[in-house]
Amino acid sequence: MDFSEYELQKLFGHEAAEDEDPKRLKEYYFKSKAYKQVVNDLSLRILVGHKGIGKSALFQVAIDEEAESKRLTLLIKPDDIIGIGEETDDFLRLIRDWKIGINEIIAKKVLTSFGMLFEGWRGRLNQFGGAALDFLASTLKLDDKVSLTASKEAVLRDFLKNNKISVYIDDLDRGWQGRKHDILRISALLNAIRDISTENRGIFFRVSLRSDVYYLARTSDESTDKTENSVIWYSWTNHEILALLVKRVESYFGRQVEEGELLKKHQSELMKYLTPVIEERFTGKGHWSNAPMYRVLMSLIRKRPRDLVKLLTLAGRKAYSNNSDKISTDNLESIFEEYSQGRLQDTINEYRSELPEVEKLILGMRPSKKQRKASQGYVYSTDMLLQKLKAIEEQGKFRWANGNQVDTKELAAFLYKINFITARKQTPVGIDRKYFEENRYLSNKFTEFGYDWEVHPAYRWALQPEDPMQIFNELELSTS
Repeated sequence: MDFSEYELQKLFGHEAAEDEDPKRLKEYYFKSKAYKQVVNDLSLRILVGHKGIGKSALFQVAIDEEAESKRLTLLIKPDDIIGIGEETDDFLRLIRDWKIGINEIIAKKVLTSFGMLFEGWRGRLNQFGGAALDFLASTLKLDDKVSLTASKEAVLRDFLKNNKISVYIDDLDRGWQGRKHDILRISALLNAIRDISTENRGIFFRVSLRSDVYYLARTSDESTDKTENSVIWYSWTNHEILALLVKRVESYFGRQVEEGELLKKHQSELMKYLTPVIEERFTGKGHWSNAPMYRVLMSLIRKRPRDLVKLLTLAGRKAYSNNSDKISTDNLESIFEEYSQGRLQDTINEYRSELPEVEKLILGMRPSKKQRKASQGYVYSTDMLLQKLKAIEEQGKFRWANGNQVDTKELAAFLYKINFITARKQTPVGIDRKYFEENRYLSNKFTEFGYDWEVHPAYRWALQPEDPMQIFNELELSTS
């Protein structure tokens, strides 16, 4: 293997789907069950998941495939909606502003895509009561005045026949600060697109939101219960992520694999596909000694494909600098701290808008000398976790971005929601770890449900850089 930067990106993929080569993305893209739940002729689909889970990748592939099937398809990004709803906190007025703004964006983007934008288009749209679908159906025509490529003409013909548009709204959480006005705008947007899709039966909205953004909107505005049935919680199992990695590696070598067949295989079988790239077993010390490499990898990621891409890209760079033709245990061990620090910083950046002092909270979870000596730094019963948090609160109470004080159980629930801690149960075959997406409502009041709590392995080298060997000795790997 050549682990140069170019080959690494081709092998494991780009961290950001929007920056990936579209052809390569389609080669390695792994369609989870969520894909069909999102891409269909239901009027509103809201894709909710953590950063790095693959929401933008799903949208990129869906847009490309719908365009290939001649469906008129649009992508709305944050810079398209700058200024909408910024001038008021009146909720009904916000909804109205969003409806007007979204209809105008749809109309303008469609006209522009066919080279048919004309002076006075906005006034004509208003004659149709601002309804973009009716306006476009009346305005768009196939004639000799506009020169279209064959593919554009096919899309226009399909629209004139079926009056259907797919509208993707992505990356709305860019610049998200979690302020009351931010939450109101998101809630108003969800209400507005629900109204538009009801009034215009041929417009199909697909919206992506980070889980923390949706959670705040959902718990602060009772009107969002009307969109609850449209929400698709996007999550992966570790088995799916390992199969995803196999598909990326196999497609890099020019080989075809069938996703359904990969999912039927045991993880030890999946690992055999990866042996040209990475050692099959972990040769380090501690609990991990001679463990199957797939268990090591799956224990270190937070059920996010981007985590695995980051981990292996860092290890691949180390292999390249060491002139290795395969990622080894030594390569992985040497980058664990860098990987861990990156995940810690990602979490701080992602959730600072909700809890401004999230960094103080997370760093406060470092094990004390007494805990390290007793090997009790990362696993807690509910009572022990609350005691740990109360000790952190002695340095000053925490407040949400809206100024409200956070109580101790809310802090615990927050740590679970952001996947800093996971629910944990010992089984005869290893550790069963559960994440917020799998039991998201249990975290609302931090109800105990028979599990202990554990700081996710991905963060431990950043919290304890002075003694990495102790982490290897104490950390038990996940069951899968």
